[in-house]
Amino acid sequence: MTTIIQFFSNPYVLAFIALVAAYIISIRIYPAIIYLSHTKDLMDEPGERSMHQLKTPTLGGVGLFVTFAIGMVVTGVFTPLPLQDVINVLALLGATMLLLFLGVKDDLVLVSPKKKFSGQLIATALVVFASDIRIISMEGIFGLWELPYWISVVFTIFVFILVINAFNLIDGIDGLAGGLAILSSAVFGVFFLVNGQQYLALASFILIGALIGFLQHNLSKKQKLFMGDSGSLFTGFLLAYLTIAFLNKSTDATALAFPIANAPVLAIAALSYPMLDTLRVFTIRIRAGRSPFSADKNHIHHRFLSLGFSHKKASASIVFLNFMVMGVALALQYLNIHLQLLACLVVGVGVYLSPFYVGRKQTIPLMDEIADDNHGVEEEAHTKTKSKVAAAPYNTVLVKLSKTQEEAIRKAKKQGKKAEFFWKTVDGC
Repeated sequence: MTTIIQFFSNPYVLAFIALVAAYIISIRIYPAIIYLSHTKDLMDEPGERSMHQLKTPTLGGVGLFVTFAIGMVVTGVFTPLPLQDVINVLALLGATMLLLFLGVKDDLVLVSPKKKFSGQLIATALVVFASDIRIISMEGIFGLWELPYWISVVFTIFVFILVINAFNLIDGIDGLAGGLAILSSAVFGVFFLVNGQQYLALASFILIGALIGFLQHNLSKKQKLFMGDSGSLFTGFLLAYLTIAFLNKSTDATALAFPIANAPVLAIAALSYPMLDTLRVFTIRIRAGRSPFSADKNHIHHRFLSLGFSHKKASASIVFLNFMVMGVALALQYLNIHLQLLACLVVGVGVYLSPFYVGRKQTIPLMDEIADDNHGVEEEAHTKTKSKVAAAPYNTVLVKLSKTQEEAIRKAKKQGKKAEFFWKTVDGC
């Protein structure tokens, strides 16, 4: 019996069990949420900006939270956590529960930005003051080292709010938010695990398990489920929490078995995609004289879709690019911190904006009154054309046939030759 207890008390074994258990719990919870959403019509109606055409459940965040909460409580039974860590877990669960309720209400009946911001502020303040999870030092970036207490508190709360909302904004296509969250959680989870930060490691791996289960449904065609505001607020908050905890624990490198040099740069790299995308769309909207919070299709993931990428391929590409930026940060961690930061910024901006440097030719069927009236070809042709035009990728340019082409077809028709459809290649950039 003692051997079994020791086996399950091993932090590496426990982390693996936590991930697998969270996945198993999640794949049992999500179908129930999907069924309930269909039964009670708790669905997202397709709108002008929607990337989907059917009503879809949006309460994925409920499943994420329930899985995370159960996972933290159950694994905590097998982990002898010190009192402060127990307080940290309770504060974390309380804060995420508040954001969950806020997000569910926003998914179902909408919440004003002011109320949403107030809820985020309260949740953030709860973990900052109860757990003392804050950014203590900038490790020399722009000449800043240890921050005074109240500046540290205010700056930490600002970072929390920024990350939560940036993550909420990028949740626009299937698999993107979940994929990015899994990548960052994996990197931070391994760091916490090898350095003996047990409850933070468990939080990271339980989140990964819950997100893997969610992605199975988010990427499914038959049992589709959206993360919703409840999920993006919850996941964005947890990512901000793990990032700031990573910075907090990295301050005293001598106390770590495997420290990361220039930790703030890796943290920036982990959150680089949502930060850059948010900054970019805000700049575009403000320059156009619109509110930075107004909706549009100027996100980087929209550009991938306009190039013909599917949701899965676009999300996988962006996650891979984020992985590249984090790899650069890790590879250059012993470089001067400003040179390392500059290298990450150059690589990040270059790879994330790469879709705007390339274009793909798109072929669109174009037709006019060029069918054989005696055989009803015209009606069939128009039907085919309408269906193809309706399925044309976002930002496709439709072009009419020239008069010369129309005349050539009419002449061919008069001569008894078979009428054909002409295709014209246009730049869909």
